Amino acid sequence: MEIGTVKVASRLALAPMAGVTDLGFRTVCRALGCGYTVTEMVSAKALCYQDRKSVPLLKLGEGEQPAAAQIFGSDPKCMEEAAAIAGEVSGAEIIDINMGCPVPKVANSGDGSGLMRTPELAVRVAEAVMRGAGGRPVTVKMRLGWDKGSINCVEFARAMEEAGVSAVAVHGRTRAQQYAGTANWDQIRAVKEALSIPVLANGDVFSPRDAVRILQYTGADAAMIGRGAFGNPWLFRQARAALEGEEIPPLPPLTERCDTAMEQFRINALHKGEKIACLEARKQYCWYLKGVPYAGYWKERICHVETMAELEEITRGIKRDLN
Repeated sequence: MEIGTVKVASRLALAPMAGVTDLGFRTVCRALGCGYTVTEMVSAKALCYQDRKSVPLLKLGEGEQPAAAQIFGSDPKCMEEAAAIAGEVSGAEIIDINMGCPVPKVANSGDGSGLMRTPELAVRVAEAVMRGAGGRPVTVKMRLGWDKGSINCVEFARAMEEAGVSAVAVHGRTRAQQYAGTANWDQIRAVKEALSIPVLANGDVFSPRDAVRILQYTGADAAMIGRGAFGNPWLFRQARAALEGEEIPPLPPLTERCDTAMEQFRINALHKGEKIACLEARKQYCWYLKGVPYAGYWKERICHVETMAELEEITRGIKRDLN
């Protein structure tokens, strides 16, 4: 797959997710077979007003290429400026525009999936980002439409291509669905059939076979995995094996899974500080323990963790008692 001038060798991408796809998680996903990553979304206004908390979200890991920096907003002038800032501070080869976030405070203000209600403005935003991107390819992450009565993904994607966007990623749900119900792969296929630029298919890839099926069914150029990777970055290794017709490797032992989780948290502690990394680990570590028998006691302790030393102690206990 080629996104503008950038060659992406893999057909597996990690979907950008606020509060999830931080540097630590992207790093472990790439080590386990993910070939294309996107930063968490960053507010264009925050970048334009030099908000110090936003810039670190754009930092890429060592060797994290090809990758995209994602920004969101609906003011063309601000988005143009933000694209330049995002490209400079991240070093990313691609700038991605979030036109799919369904969170009310984002969408209801006209940003994220709210742009799907105003296609003409969305085109102006895309054109502005391309001006600010400094020659980098620009991509768009989108949904099917605002709600089931206003599904406009095919027309919207065509408008993006005509504006000069180099690829689109389509989540097979409307804004109104949020993450409920079933992703509509038929609509993703319709988008793919209508465009000549690459299309990434996103929605309901929870197993290695799902990755194979979504690509076969939609004809998309890559499968973008989101919630299926929560606490399970090994899904990328398994999906890659499935796509290559190889035997799908099992999940590693719990000990190794805990080591990977701790690697993620250590990277985040170095990047964003121990306090924030531990607060976020309360949620993320529990994802790693999903389905593990008798893990309730340890999950309860994780939910109150405040230091990396506590996380290390808990990990030793899990390995001792549950392995």
